[in-house]
Amino acid sequence: MFRHKSNIFMALALVVALSGCDDTKAETAGAAAAPPPPEVGIVVLQPQTIGLTAELPGRVNAFKAAEIRPQVSGIILERNFEEGGLVQQGQQLYQIDPALYRAAFNTAQAQLQSAEASLRSANLLAQRYKGLISSRAVSQQEYDNAVAARDQAAAAVASAKAAVETAQINLNYTKVFSPITGRIGKSSVTPGALVTANQATPLALVQQLDPIYVDLTQSSTDLLRLRQRMAADKAAGGTGAAPSVELLVEALGQQPYPQKGELQFADVTVDPATGNVQIRAQFPNPDEQLLPGLFVRARLQQGSLENAFLVPQQAVVRNPDGSAMLWVVTPEGKAQTKPVTLAQALADKWVVTAGVAAGDRAIVEGVIKVQPGATVRTVDLAATPATTAPAAGAAPQTPSKDAN
Repeated sequence: MFRHKSNIFMALALVVALSGCDDTKAETAGAAAAPPPPEVGIVVLQPQTIGLTAELPGRVNAFKAAEIRPQVSGIILERNFEEGGLVQQGQQLYQIDPALYRAAFNTAQAQLQSAEASLRSANLLAQRYKGLISSRAVSQQEYDNAVAARDQAAAAVASAKAAVETAQINLNYTKVFSPITGRIGKSSVTPGALVTANQATPLALVQQLDPIYVDLTQSSTDLLRLRQRMAADKAAGGTGAAPSVELLVEALGQQPYPQKGELQFADVTVDPATGNVQIRAQFPNPDEQLLPGLFVRARLQQGSLENAFLVPQQAVVRNPDGSAMLWVVTPEGKAQTKPVTLAQALADKWVVTAGVAAGDRAIVEGVIKVQPGATVRTVDLAATPATTAPAAGAAPQTPSKDAN
């Protein structure tokens, strides 16, 4: 019996020892399972003066454009230009059959000669009657009739001269000239085609491409701000001149166009549907790289902001109500949010005008891993060299025997 009790006590002691061992293992496992603070990439924000730009959509339009239409009807005899070539102001482009118009001109000249002969006869008769009326050889009525006939003959001469001038103009219109110097496009007719005066379809289009216009669309609010900045610059002793315009062309791979443009004017009417205003810029186009109808984007300088911050766009988080905030790291190493005010985007950064201070550490990488008030480990991205590390677990490559 005594031995039985001893066995019971030994079993209880073993259970207590095993229980204590389990508790020690649990504490050790809990300590090992505690995750380290998340690592985040940060940038240190510093205020700076930032030039503001607006990127506006636009279309290229010719500096001058002339649609060539015939002013008389007839058959096209000649086309005197090369399609797509450069034509000069006053250069003949087409020849319309002049036969009918030459005949009309000759008829008008003959009618003028007849009218001039009638005027000479009527003038002599009136002069003769004037000398005879004092001796009562002719009556006053006969003299008055002679004077009226002379005046009618003079009017017929004037009418005949106008008819000759009209016929001459129509004859000249059989030669179709270019009203401007520029690049001419495709001809819509060939020799032998019948054209009519002032027809709806132009024979060709001549466009002056150097310089060239770019018509842009800007909000009326931004336009008013631009004018205010120009007025403030002039009041401060500056020139107050319109800012230069930089062009981005998709055909050039979104590279800036080498020539800078300048603003010409802004429309005086605001589109009530969109609130936008049309503005026009003029660009040199010596190589004719810009063609009418081309879609472009223009960067318009709109002044500068003092004491603003440039923040990478991936650091900015949008709230459900559309407002913006930043995750920053406090001096104690904890993450917290700050509401910020955004002005505009510049490349891959936001211009922040309020909500942050100099020296703030904004979290750029690892935002999804942080919680408000959580401790984080920071890595300054500006101080970290951009190196390309080999993939984890990748075996080092040894040169092959054929490399040599």
